[in-house]
Amino acid sequence: MTNREKIDWLAKGQLLSEEELAGLLRSKTEEDRLYAAGLARTLTDRYYGRKIYFRGLIEFTNYCKNNCYYCGIRAGNVNVVRYRMKPEEIYACCDWGYRTGFRTFVLQGGEDPYFDDEKIVELVSTIRDRYPDCAITLSIGEKSKESYQRYFDAGANRYLLRHETACPEHYRKLHPPQLSLENRLRCLRDLKDIGYQTGCGMMVGSPYQTEENLAQDLLYIGEFRPEMVGIGPFIPHHDTCFRDCQAGTLEDTLFLLSLIRLIHPRVLLPATTALGTIVADGREQGILAGANVVMPNISPTDMRKNYLLYDNKIGTQDDAAESQRRLEESIAAIGYQVVSDRGDYCWEDKV
Repeated sequence: MTNREKIDWLAKGQLLSEEELAGLLRSKTEEDRLYAAGLARTLTDRYYGRKIYFRGLIEFTNYCKNNCYYCGIRAGNVNVVRYRMKPEEIYACCDWGYRTGFRTFVLQGGEDPYFDDEKIVELVSTIRDRYPDCAITLSIGEKSKESYQRYFDAGANRYLLRHETACPEHYRKLHPPQLSLENRLRCLRDLKDIGYQTGCGMMVGSPYQTEENLAQDLLYIGEFRPEMVGIGPFIPHHDTCFRDCQAGTLEDTLFLLSLIRLIHPRVLLPATTALGTIVADGREQGILAGANVVMPNISPTDMRKNYLLYDNKIGTQDDAAESQRRLEESIAAIGYQVVSDRGDYCWEDKV
């Protein structure tokens, strides 16, 4: 089967084997990438039109109890200037975002023990009461099923938890022994069981990653059927053991975005900040490869510079309103429109 035939096969809703997917990833050409992107855009337009959904990202704490080897805010990094946002600061971000047109707020942070279940429930329930028409997304790591249920009952709708890699051996190379892929996947199953719109995902080009690993990720996504998938290129951070590793590439990330769209046509698929970090128009290229979500940072400017998961992250000093305006203009220039909409998962054909 040629690469073109493999891509067509995926576009018809058929899965390939791990060996076939790995071979496609290993031998793809630029022509293959562009061909897959065209098919992916067609599917995105079928289910979501030419709409791009903005999510207001609030990075409310950069404390983390974990020591993931790739992460700039890992517990062992003594050079990080740590911060925790106060509830009123978080609510002020939501207020500004709502007035600006955001209808989804994403509370993202390290696994910070200070923000226990009671504090998270209070944050979620307050935001839910103040903005009943908005979606609330959490991205705060591994918790018990009981904790996830409490957040859901308080009003959270979505939860982002990248699986990072579907290969246990690869997972162990990226994380300390206290963390396991088994527990990570348990968390994702629990979230889906509870009723969250659930998001997984991985870094592209992470240390020790092989084409077989990425093929396993694609097969996991095809089987798990998450409502969201977040991928972006691996970018090293200078205060980690992977500081000298090569970053993931734009081309590989774009191709995987397209393949994910072909494998799971209805998925909500962000064009990530990391894409815009490695190439100035990376997010726009991500949209042209099949993405339909962008997550502008609406955190306070003086805190953004300290939430650095990787080096050279864009937007850490930008004025939020001006940055949003420029991004909307650049998205319009490629034929898509940012809408003021929750942008929920498409359960039925709408277009």
